[in-house]
Amino acid sequence: YLLRLAILALLILGLARPQSGTREQEIITEGIDIMLVLDVSTSMLAEDFRPKNRIGAAKAVAEEFIKGRRNDPIGLVIFGREAFSQCPLTLDYGVLINILEKTDVAPEEWDGTAIGNGIATAVARLKDSRARSKVVILLTDGENNAGEVDPITAAQIANTFDIRVYTIGAGTRGTAMYPFEHPIFGKQYKPIPVEIDEELLKRIAEITSGKYFRATDTEKLRNIYREIGELEKTKIEVKEFTKFDELYVYYAGAGLALLVLEILLRNTVLRRLP
Repeated sequence: YLLRLAILALLILGLARPQSGTREQEIITEGIDIMLVLDVSTSMLAEDFRPKNRIGAAKAVAEEFIKGRRNDPIGLVIFGREAFSQCPLTLDYGVLINILEKTDVAPEEWDGTAIGNGIATAVARLKDSRARSKVVILLTDGENNAGEVDPITAAQIANTFDIRVYTIGAGTRGTAMYPFEHPIFGKQYKPIPVEIDEELLKRIAEITSGKYFRATDTEKLRNIYREIGELEKTKIEVKEFTKFDELYVYYAGAGLALLVLEILLRNTVLRRLP
């Protein structure tokens, strides 16, 4: 009798189709493609970004920026008289940082400031990207005085491909101390004028829906990169759902097993003798 009650209870539970649910998450990230464009003209050796010179401060702060990103392909372009793609878009930040750390100012024969070429080279890397957002962060301490590509034309091309350009003018106001080698006294310093074409950099940012910043010291440069980081946030979408597992098969199976057992017992051990 008790066995039949157990069979009946299990079959009823099976017919009720019990389920167990587990909550799961699906995280979808949409990265931003970022090209860092760095001026490596010799004026970047000016030491107005204590304790480093301009190139040292720019590299250190850019490295901090790279380490703070997640799921964003980042590349590097440098420019003096010409522009060169040092690193294509990559998620391997270790490789990128290693290349950045080895970057130095251009040799004298390649000295110059080809802003248009720098932007154009970055655009060539970004134009075919399908990323939700495409960004160029350009840092320079001077005026465009070299290259075949006009900076405004380069900005217009960037805008055509929906590439936003953030421009940074790096350098104190007035004059900055620049190192040079004296044939007798060794390393010496002389003041050089700080000549940043801010109007051009503002225009480039305006054309591409970006923003212009002026960095006069390392901390201001660090804050600029933080602000750009806040403006260009990776989109992270979290979808939550519950996954249900059907349990009725276990109850129904147990009930059927007991039913078979009951039939066997009834026809063997519990069989009534005539």
